[in-house]
This record gives sequence, structure tokens and C-alpha cells, in this order.
Amino acid sequence: MKAFPLAGKVATLIFASLVLVACSSNETNNNAAEESAAAEAAAAEAAAAEAAREAEAQAAAAAAAEQQRLQDAAMSVGRVFYFDFDSSALTDAARAAVDAHIAVLLGDDSSVRLEGHTDERGTREYNLALGERRANAVRDYMVANGVPSYRIESISYGEENPVAFGSGEANWSQNRRVELK
Repeated sequence: MKAFPLAGKVATLIFASLVLVACSSNETNNNAAEESAAAEAAAAEAAAAEAAREAEAQAAAAAAAEQQRLQDAAMSVGRVFYFDFDSSALTDAARAAVDAHIAVLLGDDSSVRLEGHTDERGTREYNLALGERRANAVRDYMVANGVPSYRIESISYGEENPVAFGSGEANWSQNRRVELK
């Protein structure tokens, strides 16, 4: 084996040094590029999270506004649903009023009590049963339209709690009702 002259050894050392410097420079550039990319990704992720929070807040505000609108609509139709004489079938007007309350109940988790009432005609027992049928008719309509039954209580007062006293159709028609409480 022949010995390298000193100049060859120096040249090899210089070449090796340059290769090492070049490699470490590339590693530094690569590390800086990776750190920059990671920082950009983190910033983009934070911006996306903030946008999602803002969108969620806007959706919650819109839902609250819609729920308030539904409650206002339900209050405008009232909480009393009227029935025909000796009937527990919902009238079209009563069905429309109940629909407004169903929309509110589907948007929140409140519970309601339905109180059935009758006019003074008929026996006490008959009127209690009729008031119960009326309250149950409203309850069944609500359940059929998506309100969970466990959130609805129904009770009958029969002729016991009239809102209009006296005899005559004008008074009787006001007492044939279900009140939503």
C-alpha cells in the first residue's frame, strides 16, 4: 500500500469538512423549514378553531332567536284550546294553536300540564271524563307530532273551574276548553 502524500491527506480532510458543513447546513435549513411549516400549520389550526367557535356562537344565537320567535308565536295564539259541545275532537283552530306550542316544545326541554274543562251541562262524573278526553286529545296530538309523552301531564277539572259563569252558549263555549300550563 502506498502512502498518500500530505497534500492528498489535506485535500481529503478539506473535502470531508466541506461535505460535513454542507450536510449540517442542509439539516439546519431542513429544521428551519420544518419548524416554519409546523408554525404555519399551528396558526392555520388555531384560525380554523376560532372560525368554528364563531360559527358555533352564531348558530347558538340564531337558534335562540328562532326559539324566541316560536315562543312569541305560541303566546300570540294563546294557551287555551276550545272544543265543541260534548266533543273531545280538536277543531282546526285548536289544532293550529297547538301546532305553535308543539314547535316551542320541540325546541326546548320544558314540560307542560294540560287541564281539561267542560261546561256545566252533564253529570259531574261525565264532565270529569269529558275533560280528561279533551286533555288527552291535545296530549295525543302533541305526541303524534314529536313531543315526548313524559313531558306532558294531563288532568281534568270537569265543570269545577269555569271561566265564564252563567247559562247560555256564550258562557258554555268559553268553559269547553283545555288550558296549557
